[in-house]
Amino acid sequence: MSQKQMKEAFVSNHNGTSVLEVTQGLCLPALCIVCRGLLIILSQHLCSSHTWRTRFFIDFVSLIIPLVATLTILSSFVLLEHLAVIICGAGLFYQIYCRRTCARMPVQKMLEKFLKISLESEYIPAISCFRVINSAFTAVAILAVDFPLFPRRFAKTELYGTGAMDFGVGGFIFGTAMVCPEVRKKYTEESRFYYLTKSLYSVWPLVFLGIGRLVIIKAIGYQEHLTEYGVHWNFFFTLIVVKLITSLLLIIFPLNKSWIVAISIIVLYQLALDFTPLKRLILYGTDGSGTRVGLLNANREGIISTLGYVAIHMAGVQTGSYMLKKRSHVKDWIKGAHCILLTAISLFISLYIVQVNVEVVSRRMANLAFCIWIVASSLILLSSLLLGDIILSFAKFLIKEAVVPCSWKLIHSSVTNKKHLESLVSEAERKEPSLCLITAMNRNQLIFFLLSNITTGLINLLIDTLHSSTLWALFVLNLYMFTNCLIIYVLHLQDKTIKFW
Repeated sequence: MSQKQMKEAFVSNHNGTSVLEVTQGLCLPALCIVCRGLLIILSQHLCSSHTWRTRFFIDFVSLIIPLVATLTILSSFVLLEHLAVIICGAGLFYQIYCRRTCARMPVQKMLEKFLKISLESEYIPAISCFRVINSAFTAVAILAVDFPLFPRRFAKTELYGTGAMDFGVGGFIFGTAMVCPEVRKKYTEESRFYYLTKSLYSVWPLVFLGIGRLVIIKAIGYQEHLTEYGVHWNFFFTLIVVKLITSLLLIIFPLNKSWIVAISIIVLYQLALDFTPLKRLILYGTDGSGTRVGLLNANREGIISTLGYVAIHMAGVQTGSYMLKKRSHVKDWIKGAHCILLTAISLFISLYIVQVNVEVVSRRMANLAFCIWIVASSLILLSSLLLGDIILSFAKFLIKEAVVPCSWKLIHSSVTNKKHLESLVSEAERKEPSLCLITAMNRNQLIFFLLSNITTGLINLLIDTLHSSTLWALFVLNLYMFTNCLIIYVLHLQDKTIKFW
């Protein structure tokens, strides 16, 4: 076998892991973000302000290194990682509580006062964190999968199963949907068709990137997982089709009915898989022998599975609309997080029923079970991040003037005048530069994704990943993430947003 064939075989024919293990892995970054925030609050109280180098180091060590470890050497000890991070967070919170600068009062009264606080922010921090976690997870996984220390159960599944990497694409589409222009109310009833035209125009960079990736991959003979999307199709083409279809759907249907559209699409798609030759076409082609002759046969997985991703996008739109509802107090956000968590649990129960009675999860087909799994896992992560934000807000309530980038600002709910609200934001918070890796990655998410793909390709061309030792692989992975994150961080410090549309 050639080196290319060996690498293709190395990432193929896997059956994934359990839904529980993937969920546990997804929730760990949320705990790490809480610990990172508590560490920043405590360090601000004990010492002076940080330099950008110090803040970058804190963010990288608390967010990226645990993610690399979870997907490699500590993959079998996720629960111990959770326990270690929880103990660390509890210790930091205890230190903050002992050093609190708010008025001394009984804990119950303190909580009552906190619940009356309003949370003021230009955006929902949990959504930014969700998108960044998914981007960082994907960046680590696309390179780590080529090394022997990456557990094969985490790799993309061949036909059925739930691999950790299978969540990446669905999670990316769900996260993008939560902040799409329609959710952010960037149109009026009269200008909907204008934004449809704008949506059509906005996909041209994706067309360029999709064609560019196709040409480069074929030109250099880079390894491919054929059954992921097909011969010519790739993730960028999926994004294009999803963007165009959902933009049209959101003109036809009200925003608050997106969940009905999502359910309708995926149920009809699953019925087509079960009662028409569609499933056989995806798996074996038009001749039943796996032919790749013709455009449809060559790219059947990528083209047909787009229907499932459209349903995921519409579910993300519904979630984004719910998240952006006006909530006045902390207690309202607690109720919101509780509602999202209950929805996630209900979907996991539905997933079990569907897998037993209909069909198990299949990334290759993006079937009903796959869509339920992606949405349920996304909602679990989102609710974890919301609860983490509330914990950080309470810690900031204890230490006045504390500043945590990419977190809510605290405003007393008794104040109603907007200008007065703004004047109450602490002087430190207004002047504090946004020294934040999360904000930097969220700002240039597409560039980070491209940079990760390019550096992954270069490393694969320069290094024999299949025969790398554990220590060497860990060094390469951490250096790779450090380089990508540093470039994005510097762009953010220079106030640069790379956008072509």
